[in-house]
Amino acid sequence: MPEVVFQVDQSRSMRDQEVPGHNRWHPDVPVVATVRPGDEFRVECRDWTDAQIGNNDSADDVRDIDLTLPHMLSGPVAIEGARPGDLLVVDILDLGPVPQQTGEIAGQGWGYTGIFAEVNGGGFLTDRFPDAYKAIWDFHGQQATSRHLPGVRFTGITHPGLFGTAPSPDLLAAWNRREQALIDTDPGRVPPLGLPPEPRNAVTGTATGAVAARIAAEGARTVPPRENGGNQDIKNFTRGARVLCPVFVEGAKLSVGDLHFSQGDGEITFCGAIEMGGFIDFHVDLIKDGMEKYGVTTNPIFQPGNVEPRYSEFLSFIGISVDHENGANRYLDATLAYRRACLNAIEYLKKWGYSGEQAYLLLGAAPIEGRISGIVDIPNACCSLYIPTAIFDFDVRPTSAGPVRADRGRCAVTS
Repeated sequence: MPEVVFQVDQSRSMRDQEVPGHNRWHPDVPVVATVRPGDEFRVECRDWTDAQIGNNDSADDVRDIDLTLPHMLSGPVAIEGARPGDLLVVDILDLGPVPQQTGEIAGQGWGYTGIFAEVNGGGFLTDRFPDAYKAIWDFHGQQATSRHLPGVRFTGITHPGLFGTAPSPDLLAAWNRREQALIDTDPGRVPPLGLPPEPRNAVTGTATGAVAARIAAEGARTVPPRENGGNQDIKNFTRGARVLCPVFVEGAKLSVGDLHFSQGDGEITFCGAIEMGGFIDFHVDLIKDGMEKYGVTTNPIFQPGNVEPRYSEFLSFIGISVDHENGANRYLDATLAYRRACLNAIEYLKKWGYSGEQAYLLLGAAPIEGRISGIVDIPNACCSLYIPTAIFDFDVRPTSAGPVRADRGRCAVTS
């Protein structure tokens, strides 16, 4: 087993670990370990919410989650010799739930998917599903089942939702400046247009005193993806994937968190993957001056892993950039087109007995594929969503006999 460079006691919050991690991006978060190019090492992780979600049949915890806490990140780990302008080569060797443990913390044999309430973050379809809901998933090796979504079993594509390098001071300032400018266009919006720095509940690693206060005041929230990688939520960041991350500070300062047992493309419910704590094994290397050599001036590039479920038959749903609620056409709006594909899939699954909320949770958690299928045929963008038919224990394909509606239980709801 690779050397563990960051350990997590799952019975303790990230703030109370022997060596705490962090939940803000900032160049001054202190390094917790140093590795060399060519090293292999293991990082242990908390669930992204710091275990605010329980294995129960109520979604009150999703409704009431404190979003000043996420994401809990393990690290940062310095790579010896990394300099600004280099590319950090990160190979994902292995990852999974908390090994050999069952218990009350996500990752100890189970995980969860949540629909966030509109007043607390919302999701892709928050106008249709404004309240909080939840599904608990039990792990069976590589597969997952849920008492809240009976009739479904699938193999997950386990991956980290979030990892990246630390920003430089100038890059951090640019993030905060541009995101505040966006927020200022509609400061009262619910859910908000962005999340500015928030000192409350900032976890600043081993920093103390004035340094910790500065990180809390200036640190960027971890919710969006940015130039350093961050919360990209790409399900193909699985075993065998290689990611080339821009380096903005000495040592690169690699951090990771937000492990997912499985996820559909888009993670559409916001807490849309199967969230868990666990471990991830990395191999790292450097390409000196790689940003200039390969024209990587903003975001990482990656080679997908070659470990994923072998689903060969899909039921696919199509959406176009037309708002069918009011009949309005939008010019090549891929977001609206994917939204319509998701809504079309949800309406279809409701005919088999699932509630809209159950179907929404399923699209976030199962290994569905989302694609931009057409982006040039004015005025309508076209997106498609592929659901593997084998994940159901009944034949979900359409026939002349019509759908067979059955009692599909219900997801966890709020009181």
